[in-house]
Amino acid sequence: MRLAELVQTSTTVGATRARKTKIAVLAACLSQAAAEEIELTVAYLTGELPQGRIGIGPAALRRALPVAAVSEPALTLLQVDAGLSQIASLSGAGSAARKLEQLRRLLGQATAAEQSFLLRLLLRELRQGALEGVMVEAIASAAGIASQPVRRAHMLCGALGNVARAALTEGEPGLAQLSVRLFQPLRPMLADKADDVAEVLGHHGEAAFEAKFDGARIQVHKQAENVRIFTRHLKEVTGALPEVVEAVQALPAQELILDGEALALAADGRPERFQTTMRRFGRKVDVARLRATLPLSAFFFDCLYLDGALLLDCPAADRFEAMADLLPQDLTVPRLVTSDAFKAERFVQEVLAQGHEGVMAKSLTAPYEAGGRGKDWLKLKPVHTLDLVVLAAEWGSGRRKGWLSNLHLGARDAQSNSFVMLGKTFKGLTDKTLRWQTQRLQELEIARDAWTVYVRPELVVEIAFNDVQASPRYPAGMALRFARVKRYRPDKQAGEADTIASVRQIFES
Repeated sequence: MRLAELVQTSTTVGATRARKTKIAVLAACLSQAAAEEIELTVAYLTGELPQGRIGIGPAALRRALPVAAVSEPALTLLQVDAGLSQIASLSGAGSAARKLEQLRRLLGQATAAEQSFLLRLLLRELRQGALEGVMVEAIASAAGIASQPVRRAHMLCGALGNVARAALTEGEPGLAQLSVRLFQPLRPMLADKADDVAEVLGHHGEAAFEAKFDGARIQVHKQAENVRIFTRHLKEVTGALPEVVEAVQALPAQELILDGEALALAADGRPERFQTTMRRFGRKVDVARLRATLPLSAFFFDCLYLDGALLLDCPAADRFEAMADLLPQDLTVPRLVTSDAFKAERFVQEVLAQGHEGVMAKSLTAPYEAGGRGKDWLKLKPVHTLDLVVLAAEWGSGRRKGWLSNLHLGARDAQSNSFVMLGKTFKGLTDKTLRWQTQRLQELEIARDAWTVYVRPELVVEIAFNDVQASPRYPAGMALRFARVKRYRPDKQAGEADTIASVRQIFES
């Protein structure tokens, strides 16, 4: 398949809000893919890069253009994949320059539309509305089968590209082969949000309240002495976490799949920052030294497979009981099962006082829906807000094409009377807000480039976020985690925005 055909599919999908139209367009594209192109087609159309990151930062990626574009499309998907794999494989002295040169060479074989698509794919900014749920329906349509077997296979297998290839080449018999297997990671179950304990008990009556750690999600598979560990993105990190391997090897079960968190704890038992924990992940050399200075603790909250028995479809209460019989207390997430609002609220406050980010509340009767998100799991955690100033905005893509979407956010530096950037967000913006801010920001424009409109720092916007993290990307050395727009504040002037000192206080608390 030529890249141009996939780019046209992406453009069409991004331009429509109708779910049925998206599914039909995606199904038509999948039907044209050769067997060896199916997984790549699914990855690109869901905004994923099979290589992960190719080792070129965002600023350098943007510098890769402009490159003269060809007028007639000729690149195939397999050629693009091979080119990106070659770039990702480069290492050693001078590799950064060689990576950039090879990327420019690849982009030089693309049309302008293809260049734009590839750059957004590499920047992870390909927001076109082809989410996994839509793609599951498209795969079923292209294969001429019901969506339920595709959805089930996706839940058990994890890799949507593998599911698509099985469905399109072998139909339902092929999907039936994609079951839970040890050392094939499952997609993690996800949680919705709740405002308070009353909302949780309104949904569940009695619920299991668990400490929500700000660590790294891990899924651990065991067969006899063989233990392997995967992240929430299904990437294997076994070599980086030897203490977790040893802890699971010591468990009496012969076959096991556990879901949990790994995090670093300070000497007083309080959790370290998320970024501190993440220093251990991806480490391939000097693991023993870092383990000695930054040991990790594992805490498990679910058991998905135990000695030949698949527990996914069992009620949560049964899975919790299986864990209680198997795991020592120091490997288990603290949990309170109650229908009493006072006891639940006290548990929430105790968890927060211990320095954890919040609480998970889970239905006792729900199965484990791998990859699913819903009310069966609800997260309760405090949300911070800051009044920040808009410094710039990037043009949107897909359905947001033509609108200024991704906002650059700054806090006030009271000493220099300037603004310090803390990150970006495009979340929380309604169509009405997008239309308004596109017009208003262009009225405040002071400069622009191909991607971004820079503005006078006058608009104040209220931003909700979960935490402040260390970040070398921004001048203050900090960035907001999970920032989203709550509302614009026309009642406030830029001089009334929150200061960088206030942000640092949150960071250091």
